[in-house]
Amino acid sequence: MDITRSIESAEKQYKQILEEFFTSVFNEVVLPSHGIDHHRRVWNYARELVQLIPLKNTGRNLSLTSNLIIACYLHDIGMSVDPGVKHGKISKKLCKRFLKQYHLHEKDYGDVLDAIEFHDNKDYTDEFTGNELLRILSISDDLDAFGYTGVFRYLEIYLKRNFNLEKIGDLIRDNAAKRYDNFANSFTSFNELVLKHRKRYEILDNFFRKYNEQLPSYHFGTLNPYGYCGVVELFIQMKNTSIELKELIKTFGNSGDPVIKSYFSGLKKELY
Repeated sequence: MDITRSIESAEKQYKQILEEFFTSVFNEVVLPSHGIDHHRRVWNYARELVQLIPLKNTGRNLSLTSNLIIACYLHDIGMSVDPGVKHGKISKKLCKRFLKQYHLHEKDYGDVLDAIEFHDNKDYTDEFTGNELLRILSISDDLDAFGYTGVFRYLEIYLKRNFNLEKIGDLIRDNAAKRYDNFANSFTSFNELVLKHRKRYEILDNFFRKYNEQLPSYHFGTLNPYGYCGVVELFIQMKNTSIELKELIKTFGNSGDPVIKSYFSGLKKELY
């Protein structure tokens, strides 16, 4: 079976039950940066990449795509329990629950469970060597860390982890640079694809570079947030209140501050 047909077959077999399972677990959790939409986007990136990556065993397309859609939809489900660095292990446990619920034999899904557990290792070390699934999942997940969406996703999770506001810009830039370099090095022969995502990476990197430049003169807690630090402050307010992301976008997409208006307008175009 060719890769396109195997993708369609995997979606027909698994997409609905994966979304139902994910929603049942994440139902009461308020974490839009890692909710069902993130997992849908990661699967869409994976669909694109799996058709480009030279696979070691093209005869196993159907099993690869079936495993891949499961990994994409469940890799961050552990964030429902712990948004910290342990979420990969928790996601693995929840994936085992999914397999049991749908009468799938755990012994047949070792690569899926390993990919889910280790997908957030951004040192890109040895575990990538023999696991095609992990390689594709990790890069697909990385691609959703760029652009205006990536700014929001990084901020929500780093703020939830209580990272220092003075260090957060450098931490995000360093992490995102590793993600982009790994992607670009993996797809050097696909210039158009690399250029497309480089532009998205640069949106994120430029945002936090300018955030760092503004930081020394900005005082958090102001009644009138402005600039790049102002965007961060609005996400802090979102974290501390019941305001929803859609409402934040609607309200500040018409902000009088050009940076805030530009950012939320860009985020709206990417998400909606």
